[in-house]
Amino acid sequence: MISNRILIVEDHTLLRQGLQAMLAADPNLEVVGEAEDGRQAVRLAASLTPGLILMDLSMPGINGTEAIAEIKRRFPDIRILVLTVHKAEEYIREALRAGADGYVLKHATRDELMLAIRSILSGKTYLSPDVAEKVVNGYLDGGRGLNAPTALESLTLREREVLKLIAEGHANKHIAGYLCVSVKTVEKHRSNLMKKLDLHNAAALTAFAIARGMVG
Repeated sequence: MISNRILIVEDHTLLRQGLQAMLAADPNLEVVGEAEDGRQAVRLAASLTPGLILMDLSMPGINGTEAIAEIKRRFPDIRILVLTVHKAEEYIREALRAGADGYVLKHATRDELMLAIRSILSGKTYLSPDVAEKVVNGYLDGGRGLNAPTALESLTLREREVLKLIAEGHANKHIAGYLCVSVKTVEKHRSNLMKKLDLHNAAALTAFAIARGMVG
């Protein structure tokens, strides 16, 4: 039996509080914690052992997709339901590949969200209708949609870290100190990012990262 203990991960305080109030009104559910970024989500998943995590994707620091992958690696029995505004195939694909058990769009009704939560807690999966349609179309298209590799997936984990820090506005020296590497190494990663993504300045790298939910 999957625990009804829920952890809410959402960087917008008002929405997080609204979700908490809505779920607290259901006597069959218990909200055990709230996190405002992916790093905190991983830490609370370890200490609170929720049965279900409601996970946003666009957050500062570690984004939702990265948090899903890390939580699933460490705690495979925790169920994760993505709750996001993003309905592009790239976001859906990466979240499902990371291990998400469901994907609901934020324009969903309360009834749909509660149905999704109940489905996930009963061991099933749940996809919003718009999302399900994209998944089906991706497979009918021979995998050229949802299974095709993306520019983001071509990056190494360290390159993704550097990209995220660049997009957050940090200079090479700060990035080097944060990652415990040399400034020269950071410059090399920055050069590789520009080549792989065919982007030629920090502004373009930042725009790329924001569009993919790597920064808030």
